[in-house]
Amino acid sequence: MKLRVGDYMTKNVITLSPDNTVDEAIELIQKTGHDGFPVVDDSGKVIGYISSRDLLKKDPNTKIGDIMSKQLYVAREYMDLRDAARVMFRTGHSKLPVVDDDGRLLGIISNADVIRSQIERADPGKVEKLKKTIEKVHGVNIEVERGKVEVDRLIPTQTKVFADELKGRIYELRRGLAEPIVVIKKGGRLYLVDGHHRVVAAKKIGVKTLDAYILKVPENVELGIERLVKKRGIKSIRDIEIIEDVPHPLVEITFRNTRR
Repeated sequence: MKLRVGDYMTKNVITLSPDNTVDEAIELIQKTGHDGFPVVDDSGKVIGYISSRDLLKKDPNTKIGDIMSKQLYVAREYMDLRDAARVMFRTGHSKLPVVDDDGRLLGIISNADVIRSQIERADPGKVEKLKKTIEKVHGVNIEVERGKVEVDRLIPTQTKVFADELKGRIYELRRGLAEPIVVIKKGGRLYLVDGHHRVVAAKKIGVKTLDAYILKVPENVELGIERLVKKRGIKSIRDIEIIEDVPHPLVEITFRNTRR
Protein backbone atom coordinates (compact mmCIF):
# COMPACT_ATOMS: atom_id res chain seq x y z
CA MET A 1 0.00 0.00 0.00
CA LYS A 2 1.46 3.35 -1.03
CA LEU A 3 1.83 6.17 1.45
CA ARG A 4 -0.29 9.16 0.44
CA VAL A 5 0.18 12.84 1.17
CA GLY A 6 -3.26 12.92 2.80
CA ASP A 7 -2.17 10.39 5.42
CA TYR A 8 0.68 12.55 6.73
CA MET A 9 -0.19 16.16 5.96
CA THR A 10 -1.01 18.61 8.75
CA LYS A 11 -4.69 19.51 8.50
CA ASN A 12 -4.85 22.30 11.08
CA VAL A 13 -2.95 24.90 9.06
CA ILE A 14 -2.26 28.43 10.25
CA THR A 15 -2.79 30.86 7.37
CA LEU A 16 -2.58 34.54 6.54
CA SER A 17 -4.75 36.71 4.33
CA PRO A 18 -3.35 39.11 1.73
CA ASP A 19 -4.58 42.00 3.90
CA ASN A 20 -2.46 41.00 6.88
CA THR A 21 0.65 43.09 7.44
CA VAL A 22 4.32 42.21 7.73
CA ASP A 23 4.16 43.10 11.41
CA GLU A 24 1.28 40.64 11.95
CA ALA A 25 3.16 37.91 10.08
CA ILE A 26 6.27 38.41 12.22
CA GLU A 27 4.14 38.26 15.36
CA LEU A 28 2.65 34.96 14.13
CA ILE A 29 6.11 33.52 13.46
CA GLN A 30 7.20 34.48 16.98
CA LYS A 31 4.07 32.91 18.46
CA THR A 32 4.08 29.63 16.51
CA GLY A 33 7.73 29.06 15.64
CA HIS A 34 6.80 28.39 11.98
CA ASP A 35 8.93 29.88 9.21
CA GLY A 36 6.14 30.60 6.74
CA PHE A 37 2.42 30.40 6.01
CA PRO A 38 0.05 29.82 3.08
CA VAL A 39 -1.92 32.90 2.09
CA VAL A 40 -5.60 32.28 1.37
CA ASP A 41 -8.51 34.39 0.15
CA ASP A 42 -11.99 34.54 1.67
CA SER A 43 -13.02 31.29 -0.05
CA GLY A 44 -10.07 29.35 1.35
CA LYS A 45 -8.24 29.25 -1.98
CA VAL A 46 -4.46 29.37 -1.78
CA ILE A 47 -3.23 32.49 -3.56
CA GLY A 48 0.32 32.71 -2.25
CA TYR A 49 2.91 31.81 0.35
CA ILE A 50 4.87 34.04 2.70
CA SER A 51 8.17 32.96 4.27
CA SER A 52 10.30 34.55 6.94
CA ARG A 53 12.80 35.46 4.23
CA ASP A 54 10.12 37.44 2.37
CA LEU A 55 9.65 39.58 5.48
CA LEU A 56 13.25 40.69 5.84
CA LYS A 57 13.79 44.47 5.70
CA LYS A 58 10.15 45.13 4.81
CA ASP A 59 8.07 47.98 6.20
CA PRO A 60 5.97 46.59 9.11
CA ASN A 61 2.80 48.00 7.55
CA THR A 62 3.33 46.40 4.13
CA LYS A 63 0.49 44.13 3.07
CA ILE A 64 1.31 40.42 2.72
CA GLY A 65 -0.43 40.38 -0.65
CA ASP A 66 2.19 42.79 -2.02
CA ILE A 67 5.23 40.67 -1.16
CA MET A 68 4.04 37.04 -1.05
CA SER A 69 5.23 34.42 -3.53
CA LYS A 70 2.49 33.85 -6.09
CA GLN A 71 3.99 31.04 -8.15
CA LEU A 72 3.58 27.99 -5.96
CA TYR A 73 4.34 24.30 -5.92
CA VAL A 74 1.37 22.48 -4.42
CA ALA A 75 0.52 18.87 -3.61
CA ARG A 76 -2.69 16.84 -3.76
CA GLU A 77 -3.81 14.58 -0.92
CA TYR A 78 -3.92 11.51 -3.19
CA MET A 79 -0.30 11.98 -4.35
CA ASP A 80 2.29 9.35 -3.50
CA LEU A 81 4.24 10.79 -0.56
CA ARG A 82 7.51 9.97 -2.33
CA ASP A 83 6.51 12.13 -5.30
CA ALA A 84 5.83 15.07 -2.99
CA ALA A 85 9.21 14.45 -1.32
CA ARG A 86 10.93 14.54 -4.72
CA VAL A 87 9.30 17.89 -5.53
CA MET A 88 10.45 19.36 -2.21
CA PHE A 89 13.97 18.03 -2.63
CA ARG A 90 14.37 19.20 -6.23
CA THR A 91 12.89 22.65 -5.69
CA GLY A 92 14.38 23.36 -2.28
CA HIS A 93 11.00 23.78 -0.58
CA SER A 94 10.53 22.51 2.97
CA LYS A 95 6.71 22.65 2.77
CA LEU A 96 4.01 22.26 0.12
CA PRO A 97 0.40 23.44 0.54
CA VAL A 98 -2.07 20.62 -0.19
CA VAL A 99 -5.08 21.76 -2.22
CA ASP A 100 -8.26 20.33 -3.72
CA ASP A 101 -9.27 20.57 -7.39
CA ASP A 102 -10.49 24.14 -6.85
CA GLY A 103 -7.27 25.26 -5.21
CA ARG A 104 -8.72 25.41 -1.70
CA LEU A 105 -6.38 24.58 1.16
CA LEU A 106 -6.71 21.08 2.67
CA GLY A 107 -3.45 20.89 4.59
CA ILE A 108 0.30 21.23 4.35
CA ILE A 109 3.02 18.61 3.92
CA SER A 110 6.54 19.23 5.18
CA ASN A 111 9.88 17.48 4.96
CA ALA A 112 9.44 16.64 8.66
CA ASP A 113 6.22 14.79 7.75
CA VAL A 114 8.11 12.80 5.12
CA ILE A 115 10.69 11.79 7.72
CA ARG A 116 7.91 10.93 10.18
CA SER A 117 6.34 8.63 7.61
CA GLN A 118 9.42 6.43 7.78
CA ILE A 119 9.56 6.05 11.58
CA GLU A 120 7.10 5.11 14.29
CA ARG A 121 4.26 4.65 11.85
CA ALA A 122 1.46 2.12 11.54
CA ASP A 123 2.88 0.64 8.36
CA PRO A 124 0.18 -1.09 6.26
CA GLY A 125 2.73 -3.89 5.87
CA LYS A 126 2.77 -4.31 9.65
CA VAL A 127 -1.03 -4.57 9.65
CA GLU A 128 -0.95 -7.16 6.87
CA LYS A 129 1.67 -9.21 8.72
CA LEU A 130 -0.46 -9.21 11.88
CA LYS A 131 -3.52 -10.21 9.86
CA LYS A 132 -1.72 -13.16 8.26
CA THR A 133 -0.29 -14.29 11.59
CA ILE A 134 -3.72 -14.43 13.23
CA GLU A 135 -5.18 -16.21 10.21
CA LYS A 136 -2.40 -18.80 10.18
CA VAL A 137 -2.45 -19.48 13.92
CA HIS A 138 -6.23 -19.69 14.27
CA GLY A 139 -7.29 -20.85 10.80
CA VAL A 140 -9.74 -18.00 10.24
CA ASN A 141 -10.22 -15.17 7.78
CA ILE A 142 -9.60 -11.66 9.13
CA GLU A 143 -11.24 -8.56 7.68
CA VAL A 144 -9.35 -5.25 7.91
CA GLU A 145 -11.07 -1.88 7.71
CA ARG A 146 -10.08 1.73 8.22
CA GLY A 147 -12.21 3.80 10.54
CA LYS A 148 -12.58 5.86 13.71
CA VAL A 149 -12.46 4.32 17.19
CA GLU A 150 -13.41 5.82 20.54
CA VAL A 151 -10.38 6.33 22.78
CA ASP A 152 -12.30 5.44 25.95
CA ARG A 153 -13.33 2.05 24.54
CA LEU A 154 -9.78 0.86 23.86
CA ILE A 155 -8.23 -1.91 25.94
CA PRO A 156 -4.43 -1.46 25.97
CA THR A 157 -2.02 -4.38 25.62
CA GLN A 158 0.96 -2.66 27.26
CA THR A 159 1.13 -1.05 30.66
CA LYS A 160 3.74 1.70 30.29
CA VAL A 161 4.53 4.68 28.05
CA PHE A 162 7.39 7.18 28.20
CA ALA A 163 6.76 10.83 29.08
CA ASP A 164 9.26 12.21 26.55
CA GLU A 165 7.68 10.22 23.72
CA LEU A 166 4.24 11.28 24.94
CA LYS A 167 5.14 14.95 24.48
CA GLY A 168 5.95 14.29 20.84
CA ARG A 169 2.63 12.54 20.28
CA ILE A 170 0.71 15.41 21.89
CA TYR A 171 2.51 17.83 19.58
CA GLU A 172 1.57 15.73 16.54
CA LEU A 173 -2.09 15.47 17.55
CA ARG A 174 -2.36 19.21 18.06
CA ARG A 175 -1.02 19.70 14.54
CA GLY A 176 -3.84 17.50 13.22
CA LEU A 177 -1.64 14.68 11.96
CA ALA A 178 -3.50 11.57 10.89
CA GLU A 179 -1.32 8.59 11.74
CA PRO A 180 -3.61 5.60 12.44
CA ILE A 181 -3.39 3.22 15.37
CA VAL A 182 -3.89 -0.55 15.08
CA VAL A 183 -6.82 -2.20 16.83
CA ILE A 184 -8.18 -5.74 17.04
CA LYS A 185 -11.97 -5.82 17.28
CA LYS A 186 -13.53 -8.92 18.81
CA GLY A 187 -17.21 -8.73 19.54
CA GLY A 188 -17.73 -5.48 21.44
CA ARG A 189 -14.13 -5.27 22.62
CA LEU A 190 -11.36 -3.17 21.05
CA TYR A 191 -7.81 -4.26 21.84
CA LEU A 192 -5.11 -1.67 21.15
CA VAL A 193 -2.17 -3.35 19.42
CA ASP A 194 -0.09 -0.41 18.13
CA GLY A 195 -0.23 3.27 19.10
CA HIS A 196 -0.24 3.39 22.91
CA HIS A 197 1.61 6.71 23.16
CA ARG A 198 -0.78 8.31 20.67
CA VAL A 199 -3.83 7.03 22.55
CA VAL A 200 -2.57 8.27 25.93
CA ALA A 201 -1.76 11.62 24.29
CA ALA A 202 -5.28 11.80 22.88
CA LYS A 203 -6.75 11.10 26.29
CA LYS A 204 -4.63 13.84 27.86
CA ILE A 205 -5.72 16.58 25.44
CA GLY A 206 -9.35 15.52 25.10
CA VAL A 207 -9.33 13.91 21.64
CA LYS A 208 -12.31 11.52 21.64
CA THR A 209 -11.66 9.42 18.52
CA LEU A 210 -8.66 8.30 16.49
CA ASP A 211 -8.19 6.93 13.00
CA ALA A 212 -7.38 3.21 13.08
CA TYR A 213 -6.70 0.05 11.14
CA ILE A 214 -9.30 -2.33 12.59
CA LEU A 215 -8.76 -6.09 12.37
CA LYS A 216 -12.09 -7.85 12.90
CA VAL A 217 -11.57 -11.22 14.64
CA PRO A 218 -14.37 -13.81 15.06
CA GLU A 219 -15.82 -14.03 18.57
CA ASN A 220 -14.89 -17.72 18.98
CA VAL A 221 -11.15 -17.09 18.51
CA GLU A 222 -9.16 -16.87 21.77
CA LEU A 223 -6.24 -14.51 21.30
CA GLY A 224 -3.01 -14.49 23.26
CA ILE A 225 -3.39 -10.79 23.98
CA GLU A 226 -6.68 -11.50 25.76
CA ARG A 227 -4.92 -13.79 28.20
CA LEU A 228 -2.17 -11.21 28.63
CA VAL A 229 -4.64 -8.41 29.35
CA LYS A 230 -6.50 -10.55 31.87
CA LYS A 231 -3.26 -11.61 33.60
CA ARG A 232 -2.06 -8.01 33.97
CA GLY A 233 -5.47 -6.72 35.02
CA ILE A 234 -5.62 -4.14 32.21
CA LYS A 235 -9.07 -2.72 31.58
CA SER A 236 -8.68 0.77 30.11
CA ILE A 237 -6.25 3.53 29.12
CA ARG A 238 -6.26 4.67 32.76
CA ASP A 239 -4.28 1.53 33.62
CA ILE A 240 -1.27 2.70 31.57
CA GLU A 241 1.59 4.09 33.65
CA ILE A 242 3.49 7.15 32.36
CA ILE A 243 7.22 6.79 33.04
CA GLU A 244 8.41 10.28 33.94
CA ASP A 245 12.03 9.88 35.01
CA VAL A 246 13.31 7.41 32.42
CA PRO A 247 13.85 8.47 28.76
CA HIS A 248 12.57 6.41 25.86
CA PRO A 249 15.10 3.59 25.14
CA LEU A 250 16.07 5.11 21.77
CA VAL A 251 16.83 8.44 23.41
CA GLU A 252 18.93 6.72 26.05
CA ILE A 253 20.91 4.76 23.44
CA THR A 254 21.60 7.88 21.38
CA PHE A 255 22.69 9.79 24.48
CA ARG A 256 25.10 7.08 25.53
CA ASN A 257 26.60 6.75 22.07
CA THR A 258 27.38 10.47 21.90
CA ARG A 259 29.41 10.23 25.12
CA ARG A 260 31.81 7.63 23.77
